[in-house]
Amino acid sequence: MRMMTPAEEAFDELEYPLTTEELIDAEGDRTLELPNGTETLADALSRSAPETFETAEDARLTAYAGVSGKAIGRKGYSDRDPVCMGEDGPEEVSF
Repeated sequence: MRMMTPAEEAFDELEYPLTTEELIDAEGDRTLELPNGTETLADALSRSAPETFETAEDARLTAYAGVSGKAIGRKGYSDRDPVCMGEDGPEEVSF
């Protein structure tokens, strides 16, 4: 089981229903550690339409959806792309 970050745990400590504005007032200054930098929870939540969250999971998922490109490890990377002509690729693995 994956451990939750302090920011993710903070959602469980709040009382719901809760509006976007109330969530930003309560936890908006919390820092989200991303693979390519940081941003605040307020930054992530401000990218979505205002709504009322019924559960901590609703709020968490909205925050996940709102994080910036700093959350993307390697932009445009896919290990499913075909190998370029003239290059040796990884051995195929059968599941």
